[in-house]
This record gives sequence, C-alpha cells and structure tokens, in this order.
Amino acid sequence: MKSYPKHSHLKLLYLFFLLLLPFSIFSQEVKPKVFVMEVTSEIDPRTNRYTELAFEEATEAGADHVLLVLDTFGGALNDADEIRKRILEYPKPVYVFINKNAASAGALISLACDSIYMAPGANIGAATVVGADGEAAPGKYQSYMRSIMRSTAEANGRNPHLAEAMVEASVDSTLSAGQVLTLTTTEAIKYGFCDGVAVDVKGVLAELHLQDAEIINYQLSTTDKIVSFFLNPFISGILLLVIVGGLYFELQTPGIGFPLLAAIVAAIFYLVPYYLNGLAENWEILLFVVGLILIALEVFVIPGFGIAGISGIILTCVSLVLIMVNNQSFDFTFVPSENLTKSLVSVVAGMLGAALVIALTWNRIISSKAAQRVILTNTFNSKEGYRSANTAEHLVGKTGVAHTRMTPSGRVMIDDTLYDAQARDGFIEKGETVEVVDQSTFALRVKRVS
Repeated sequence: MKSYPKHSHLKLLYLFFLLLLPFSIFSQEVKPKVFVMEVTSEIDPRTNRYTELAFEEATEAGADHVLLVLDTFGGALNDADEIRKRILEYPKPVYVFINKNAASAGALISLACDSIYMAPGANIGAATVVGADGEAAPGKYQSYMRSIMRSTAEANGRNPHLAEAMVEASVDSTLSAGQVLTLTTTEAIKYGFCDGVAVDVKGVLAELHLQDAEIINYQLSTTDKIVSFFLNPFISGILLLVIVGGLYFELQTPGIGFPLLAAIVAAIFYLVPYYLNGLAENWEILLFVVGLILIALEVFVIPGFGIAGISGIILTCVSLVLIMVNNQSFDFTFVPSENLTKSLVSVVAGMLGAALVIALTWNRIISSKAAQRVILTNTFNSKEGYRSANTAEHLVGKTGVAHTRMTPSGRVMIDDTLYDAQARDGFIEKGETVEVVDQSTFALRVKRVS
C-alpha cells in the first residue's frame, strides 16, 4: 500500500492552526474607550444641556471611561446640581481634569467625579453661594450648598469637612482659619482632593494607564450647532426685532396678517433654542402665547384698541425679557443685574428698530412683485360701475358719534344706527363727533369734526 507522508504532515499542520486560531483571536487586546468632553465656560442651562447630550453620546458610543476637562469660575447652582447628579449616577467611571480653575459650581462638579486631576497652578474651591449683586446669598442657600458639598465628597471618599469649608470660612487650624477654602494643586494632593498632576489630557490618561485607549472627543451635532447659532445675541436681537416689529405693524394695519405671520415664525426660532437650553421655562412660553392671543383678539375680534391689546403687548415683552435670563419663577436672586438689563435693552431696541425698519421699507415692500401676488391692491370704484349689495351713499356728509375708539377701525352711531367705520386720519376717541366722508363695501370712512 502506498503512503503519502507529505499530505499527512500538511493535514496535521492545518489542524494545528485550527486549534490555535481561537486563542489568537481572544488574545487580541480590545482597547478601552475614553470619552472626552470639555466645559470651559460659565455653568448655566447651556452647559447643563451640553453635559446631558455628552453623557448620552458616551453611552451610545460604548465608552468605558469619561474624562471631563474643566475650566470654570462657577455659575448657576441649580444647573451645577443637575450636572453633579448626572455624574454621580453615571454607571462608568468619570474623571475630571481641572485645567486651571474649578471655582464655586465647578468645585461641586469636580467633587462628584471619581478621580480629580489638576494642572500645575490650578485651583479648586471658593464655593460660597453669591447673589446677583456679588454678595453672599442668604443663609438657607449656604446651608444647602454645604450639605451637597459634604454629601458629594462623602460619596467619593473625600473629606466632607474640607468640602464644607469651601462654602464658608473654615475654623480648621491646618488651613487658613477664617477664610473660605481654596486649594492649590499641591494642597489638593496633600489633603486627598487631587489624585495626580498633569499638564494636558495625555498626561491624565497616562496617570490612569489609559494612554493606549481609543479617544472619543465629543463634538456638538449639526442640530445643536444650529441651536447654538440662534442663541447668538446678535441673531436673537434680529429675531426680537421681527417679533416686536411684526406685532407693532399688525396693530397699525389690522387685517393684512403678514407681519403677524412673520412675528410667529421668528418667535418659534427664538423660543425653541432657549427652551432646549433650559432658559425658556414652560410658564414663560405660556405667558408669551397668552400675550399673542390677547393681541389677536384686540386686532380681529374686539373693536378699537384697549385693555386686551395693551395687556397682550406687556405680557409679550415681559416674557421675551424673562426668557433670556436664568430666573427661577420670578426669583432673580442669582440673576446678575447686567443680564437683566441686557435682556430689557434687547427687547426695547428690537421694538424701536422694528418700527424704524418698517417706516423706512414698508412702501417698498408693498410695491414689490412678491407682495403684489398676495395683496389685493385693486380699487372697485362706484364711478366705474361697481355697486355694493348694501350701499350707504346716503350717509356721506352726515354726522354721528364714535361709538368705540377708532384705531383706525371701529364703530360709529348715526341716526341711532351702528355702522362699521374707519378713521380717515389718525385715531378718533370714543364719543367724538365724526362726519362721513366716503363709504366702501364694508365700512364707512369718517373724519373728526372739530
């Protein structure tokens, strides 16, 4: 019988490789994923939403570790508290790299992280709660801040008394007695608040033995970039101009509708970004909608111009101001006065700017080809043979009394009969004597009789 030794050796070699293949696959090291996000601005609703989106992205990406690069002087306590809770509840390890500053709300956020790394010359502390005037807030706010600083420090095995000393003056003899605690990098390491020193993100990863990890740098999506674009103060100012100007012109020329439509569209682009970033609360948006409804009722339903229209304008303007500031249900304790002033100035400037733009450009807009397609400009004159079903030519020249305030539309009483009418020039107050100078299909045209 013939033998085939070479073929036998090949078969044995093939079986050997088959046996080794699973080991070679499992022996390949899977690199851990590190998700990096940056907070280098004031802690406010925008930062709050940024971290929320970042943690959602980290979860979807399957990150094994999250690194927060932090450089902030603090900000709103309520937003910092939400970020703190988000970090504490996140199932994966969260580290923070303090690149120079972690003051006030930044200190609270740092304490929530599993490990703290600081750059040379960095600082952490000074977490006293201050009001809009820069002075320390009332005792109840300080008490709450001390409590969450203690509990956050305890959650990650840090000294709760030192964390509390960052809120109010410390009596600890080992520290600067009588002063709010702020730690340098060296002091933070000494008292167990800092786990290491690094000059950049690579240094932090080396400290964590993650220098070979896959790095995922968080970037805002296109949608969020568009939202941020509309939060630009300049863009917000333009939208405010369109909103206020549209409402103003709608009141001056009721029935056209296009200024009101432009105002509504601008309001959507204005409100949605602020709502998504937590600045526009539900009650503030409701206030704005109620204002628009009152204005619409005044223009289309209630004759003349009175309480409903004025109330609508006030509610609309107040809501636009409040939406731009981070107040808590009319509590302006932590709203800097300059922020409130800027918001008020933006609304007033938008109102005046809208009136100016309308005055300068409206005639050109009306005469444009686009406007002519949607606005009826033809006049059906009786001299050309047109007649209304209910002519009122016999009233021309008669006098009566303004039954409502005419701005310019309203109603007049002539011979104990009410007629719809329109003032030829300016506004006419209720009770003034008027004379009919012309009539159209739907209303009389009247003038004031001196």
